[in-house]
Amino acid sequence: MNENKILIVDGMALLFRAFFAQSYSARRLEDGTPTNAIYGFMQYLFDAVNEFRPTHVVCCWDMGSKTFRTELFSDYKANRPDAPEDLIPQFSLVKDIVAALNIPNIGLEGYEADDCIGTVSNKLSELGHVYILTGDQDMLQLVTERIHVVIMKKGRNNYAVYDLDFLKTDKGIHPFQVVEMKGLTGDTSDNYPGVKGIGEKTALKLLTEYESIDGILSNLEVLPKSVKAKIEADLEMLHLSRTLARINIEVPVACSLEECTWSVPLDSASEVFDKYRLTNLLKMIG
Repeated sequence: MNENKILIVDGMALLFRAFFAQSYSARRLEDGTPTNAIYGFMQYLFDAVNEFRPTHVVCCWDMGSKTFRTELFSDYKANRPDAPEDLIPQFSLVKDIVAALNIPNIGLEGYEADDCIGTVSNKLSELGHVYILTGDQDMLQLVTERIHVVIMKKGRNNYAVYDLDFLKTDKGIHPFQVVEMKGLTGDTSDNYPGVKGIGEKTALKLLTEYESIDGILSNLEVLPKSVKAKIEADLEMLHLSRTLARINIEVPVACSLEECTWSVPLDSASEVFDKYRLTNLLKMIG
């Protein structure tokens, strides 16, 4: 029996969540550099380590706003506000602290963290069970028998852990249909429209009956006239939205099992944690 349990962390998802949860906090270094998001990030990370007891940990990051998706669709994520000023200096600092814990930081320009997570999860799932820690429901397309998606819910230590059965029970769909749903409905947070006038309820009904977008398109003639008209009017955007939603699992990044073994070098980590006034957090991992 393979006992490897690999925790893959969606770095940006945790950092943004931590920033807004800790926005009241005045944590700063002597030079005025804010550290509130870093503090919250480490709490979330150590909570998950204590909850899931991984043997290996990896952290994946976005590396800028320009990716292959913005080349395909210039309005992709164009509705996102700029990062808060106090969060910006914490982007690089948090990676230093993650590295001090001997956790690999993985990211590649031109791709999103999702794509790196998908690629690394796919490879490492051959060597153990993978748990993806995120707040992003798009990741549910990655669920397999050996890849579980842990969605962080409100508060600390509050998770929805999706395997194949729970995804079907909770959402009524299979992993590949997460992408098909997004093709039909679009994604307001990522700013692509899907098919105008088709919401989740209609999309779920269509996918339950015809399984995929290709199945729906093969049966256009038997669809209700109004649904058929909406799909035909937005065919190009339907295909584009599906492409934008699909996580690329063939990104040129790699992480071996040996590189991501969870083994914190407490002496050197303590120095970095002292420097950023985070020392009390190390007690969480004993």
